[in-house]
Amino acid sequence: MKVYTRRGDDGSTDLLYGGRVSKNDSQPEVYGDVDETQSFIGLARAAAGEELSDVLVRIERELWIAMAELACNPEKIDKLDETSRLTKEMVKGLEDLIDEFSEKFEAPKEFVVPGEEEVAARLDVARTVCRRAERSAVGLELKDSYVVPYLNRLSDFLWSAARWQEGQSVTTKSVPISEK
Repeated sequence: MKVYTRRGDDGSTDLLYGGRVSKNDSQPEVYGDVDETQSFIGLARAAAGEELSDVLVRIERELWIAMAELACNPEKIDKLDETSRLTKEMVKGLEDLIDEFSEKFEAPKEFVVPGEEEVAARLDVARTVCRRAERSAVGLELKDSYVVPYLNRLSDFLWSAARWQEGQSVTTKSVPISEK
């Protein structure tokens, strides 16, 4: 099997369970943003310790589920079974992780300046891309879907994990602003 098909050379792409849309249609834009989020999480995982790496690989697998849901022809969404859609339990799982990781550091009281530590900086990039994916997903007006709540919690988890990685965050309060 070859990697290329040439089917997308006209600027269109297949949806799961049939149909084609333009590659710049809102659906491919959203699952592309989720794919980018997953890639940046993988970049963070490549540099993370075992404890964080185990959590991040689980999240990467859940993002595959989100992308399947987002890539599905909306008229055929009922063809996806419970293993191919995000669930409220997955959202709750992220909430549990946020609580667990938040207990491991003192939350900064000011805005954080990213870049204090490499893994944290990578997580912050993943967080900002995840926020874009969330904003894009809102525009799809998904019915009976946990994609938006999942992405919302994921960005919160990524923030929490980044702060935990840093141990001590540099905040805007401690950054001198030059006078003009």
